[in-house]
Amino acid sequence: MNKQYYLTHSPLKNVYFKQSKDDFVVTEIPLYQFSNSGEHLVIQLRKKDLTTWEALELIAKFVGCRTRDIGYAGLKDKNALTTQYISINKKYQSKIEQFAHPQIKFLSLTYHNNKIKMGHLKGNRFFIRFKRVQNIDKNKIESALQTISTYGMANYFGTQRFGITKDNYTKGYDIIQGKLKIKDKKLSNMYINAYQSYLFNQWLSKRVEFSKIIDTKLDIDMLSSRFDIDKNTIKQLQKQQHPFKILQGDIMHHYPYGKIFYIDDDIETEALKFLQQDRVPTGLLCGKKVKYSKDIAYKFESNYIQDISIAQGSRRFAWVYPTNITSNYKEDKNWFEFGFELPKGSYATELINHILLEE
Repeated sequence: MNKQYYLTHSPLKNVYFKQSKDDFVVTEIPLYQFSNSGEHLVIQLRKKDLTTWEALELIAKFVGCRTRDIGYAGLKDKNALTTQYISINKKYQSKIEQFAHPQIKFLSLTYHNNKIKMGHLKGNRFFIRFKRVQNIDKNKIESALQTISTYGMANYFGTQRFGITKDNYTKGYDIIQGKLKIKDKKLSNMYINAYQSYLFNQWLSKRVEFSKIIDTKLDIDMLSSRFDIDKNTIKQLQKQQHPFKILQGDIMHHYPYGKIFYIDDDIETEALKFLQQDRVPTGLLCGKKVKYSKDIAYKFESNYIQDISIAQGSRRFAWVYPTNITSNYKEDKNWFEFGFELPKGSYATELINHILLEE
């Protein structure tokens, strides 16, 4: 995979972070309050050192149901301590109450009218611990978190999206090209989704790189020639206060909820509202029935469009704003601990990359 660009830049060569159940904790935030009545048993589950699918398979085998009979809102990391909600028909409640496993704990039981489905979550709360953090590093981390709090972060797909060997997207490409056939539809879709995600990440990295170059205030004639964008537009882009530059023809999304719409003329107003966290630009997930950007924005997007007619296309937030950021420095242990919330589909590992990765 190609290099990804980030707006924050904090060379922290001595800081140590390894994803583990002690230093990476995830708590799912449900989309709605459960009704406490209905035919579905809702379980708040805490697991460690297991993927969500591994946990579901253990539970399904014990109670005697199919894995697909268990509902879940999102997949959680393996190398972490994670809490999430799952649902199962309440006829299995007696078995559920007998279930015991050293890596899985049921924290609470309630009921709901509907089965929990993929995407039925508001977001996730994260706790992260960095080690070997000296005072100078602490200041850099706090500065990076402040920058992220003010300006948000690029909404890259995390490397876990691409499998252990980070090349699942190549299988997705081969499936799309007809060079590879996978009988397991779920596995085939996973590979195709990985390729969609790969293209999105490449586009987003190019836009971040472009934004960084615009902010260097290089010669306008040179920038105009390099990017084939007229000089007046370059001047307007350099006036945007947000470090990620939005372009004519970008498809914006009211944040965190609302409709998508094109930027046609009043870029100055839209750039200000983006800075105010009222809306964000979106990127393309190639597939059928999807809107494409226009004008200048399309010049960038067109390089990452593939005909993926066998998959549903969509627009994804190119930018997200972590919320409720907290931090605590334990000087006696040289630990820097911090917490934050992200909307569904965003990766805490990418926020970590915004702080730790060198360009």
